[in-house]
Amino acid sequence: MGTYSHLWSMTKKNVMAVLLGITISDRYVTLASVTGESMHPTFTAANNVLQGIVISICDFVLAEKRCLEKYEFSHGDVILFKCPSNHKELFVKRLIALPGEWVQLPGYPKVTKIPEGHCWVEGDNAARSWDSRAFGPIPLGLVEGRVTHIIWPPSKISQVERKMPEGRIFHA
Repeated sequence: MGTYSHLWSMTKKNVMAVLLGITISDRYVTLASVTGESMHPTFTAANNVLQGIVISICDFVLAEKRCLEKYEFSHGDVILFKCPSNHKELFVKRLIALPGEWVQLPGYPKVTKIPEGHCWVEGDNAARSWDSRAFGPIPLGLVEGRVTHIIWPPSKISQVERKMPEGRIFHA
């Protein structure tokens, strides 16, 4: 009877831990991996070959979700969002323009107005990024959170810097 009681107690504790973790992840913070080169140098993703095996190395980040309640974002924030063409994929990009603003692409005379309920995102590594320059403004409803910290690898643990490219936003 003691073994059954002990197993039942462990099961209850594990179920509670899982439910608490899901609640925290759903409402307050979430973890995400950043792969690819689109956000280099802010985030680093690389492939290393170790004894003939390709090992992908990526940064793991912490994204807070409190900003979603009232869509409290700022220029230069790094955000986590669902890919507009495949909602199962998560992207990490820098927020360049907010609803109602005008954004100009570097090297192009055309200025684009961001519609209400949308934002403009770009990767830090323009040559390797699939972002709003390709798929246009994204709906704010796709945003999953604001990336605040790099939590892995240990050598890169830090707060994510908010930075904004110069001369991109125009107010009408």
